[in-house]
This record gives sequence, structure tokens and C-alpha cells, in this order.
Amino acid sequence: MKVILHIGAHRCATRSFQNYLTRKGDHLSQYGIVSWGPERTRKGLLHGVQPGAVSVTGRDPVERAKGRIALQLAAMQEAGTAALVISDARMLGALEQSLSLGTLYPGAGEQLSRLDHAFDGAVTDVMLNIRSPESFWASALSLRLEHSLRLPNARTLARIAASPRSWRDVIQDIYCAMPGARIRVFAHEVFASQPEAQLSAMTGVDCPPARGSFRLNACARLPELRSDLPGRFARALPEGDGRWMPFSEAEAASLRESYYDDMMWLVGGADGLAELVEDPNKSDITATPPAAADRVPQDDLTRGQMHDPDTGRLAGTG
Repeated sequence: MKVILHIGAHRCATRSFQNYLTRKGDHLSQYGIVSWGPERTRKGLLHGVQPGAVSVTGRDPVERAKGRIALQLAAMQEAGTAALVISDARMLGALEQSLSLGTLYPGAGEQLSRLDHAFDGAVTDVMLNIRSPESFWASALSLRLEHSLRLPNARTLARIAASPRSWRDVIQDIYCAMPGARIRVFAHEVFASQPEAQLSAMTGVDCPPARGSFRLNACARLPELRSDLPGRFARALPEGDGRWMPFSEAEAASLRESYYDDMMWLVGGADGLAELVEDPNKSDITATPPAAADRVPQDDLTRGQMHDPDTGRLAGTG
């Protein structure tokens, strides 16, 4: 049985992929594909895996988690499951930690090392979605602004743009934490609207196409932001009808250059650490990174989120 961890990243159509898994669940079960999303991982399955309050029972929470996970996996295998897909972006780390420190998933290695231990080496594959950093950070900052009314200052934006940590470093951390798993990387700009192609690449099954709208919790465009936010925040936003891009042109260019380097590294084989999955709809694959695609309307088809509900985007006005 394949045990596939889909670890995000946030803002890379992760929630849309989970929506696809849920809506196509009955169909996928015919191929022996079962999925567990945040509603499962955050309600007991992974309790005790990450650091937290010590259990008053005196029993080792990590060992209890290992036993619980082993029982669940054994039950899946007995039921004839061919592939179990466990999808939760929090497994990679908290997005708020990345925002606070201004760097991509600084605790990814420790997080995933604990998961590898809890699964006792049963994880066969890791699925990672990445996105051009200027769009990733802009989307994350926009969501935080909507939910908690926190507007980044120039120092914060400069720190993010100057951070030396890139997706390559995240991938290296994943490899070190889970050396027994095969890591496959999907560019958001290519696969955001193709959840079935992602799942097919991971399972080897010709999965059913995504029909209808799978887009969940997309970031608001500037007119919506200005309408939803209190006046002092709305006035701080630029004019225009597109998405909010808080970075200067120089900062955005620096972040795009980082992505270009990462994509070239992945196209070149990633030193054997990971595999970049190619677009199944293109017969002529080039080494040009798809960063620019994130700034055209087609990117609006499907987007990811932090698994927070989309109702009431504002947490409050104070």
C-alpha cells in the first residue's frame, strides 16, 4: 500500500486538491484510493506527534500516536487499499510561523522528522506543491490582512525578499527528514487547476477529471479588499482591480529569480533528492519556470488555503 503525504504548501491550491479528493471519493475508492484530510489529521490522528502539552496519564504521547497510526494503516491495508493520501498543509508547518519569521517553513525538517518517526517509515511518497515566491507571499499576506487586519510594513517585506531560504532548502529538509520517501514536486502555476493530474502522477491511476468549480477561499482582489477592510487599511492599498502585490518591483524580481533558480535545479534533477512532475498536457516541455503564469487570469481557477472557512473573511474591525 502506498502511503502518500500531501504536505501543501499553503496557498498552492491545497484546499482545492482536498476538495477534489472529497468530491471524487466514491469514484476513487473503486481504484483503491482513500484520502484523509485535515478533518481527520487535526482531530486525533496526529495528536502527540508534534510538541505540545504532556499527557496527564503519564503515557508517552508519541508512542501512543505511533500505535494509533499503525492500527489505522493496518486497517486500510486489510481493507485492500492501494493508496492512502493524507493531505494537510500543516504537516509542512504553520503558515503564520513563516510569515512571522519572513522565511519559508523554517521548521519543516523537524516537523516532518517527527511525522516520519510517527509513521514508522511507512510513508512511501511525499507530494509538495510550490509557487513563485512573490505570489506565494502576496497571497499569504493578503489572507492574513483579511483575517487579522495585519498590514506588512516595508521592513517585513524587505526581510522576506532578502531571505536566502528558498523551495530548494525546503525540499532538502524534506529529504533529510524522510529519506525513505519519494518526493515529487508540482508547480502551482501548472497544476493548480489539475487535481486529477496530480493524483494520477502520484498513484499511477487514470483519475477522473475535475468538473465544475473546485476553487476554494481564493484571495480577494483589490476592489474586494478595499470594500471589506476598515478605511485606514483600505486607503493603504494601491489602486487597481488586480490582486494585491505588496512588494516593490525590485523585491518581486528578486523573489522570481529565486524561483527560477529553484526550477532550474529541479529540471536538472534536484541532485537526486526530488522529481519535478511535468505538465501532462504539454508535449514540448522546456526548462522555463512557470512563474509568469501566476499573474494571468487563468491562475484564478483554483487556489489553496490554510483550511480556515471562507465565511466572514474579516475577523473583526478592531
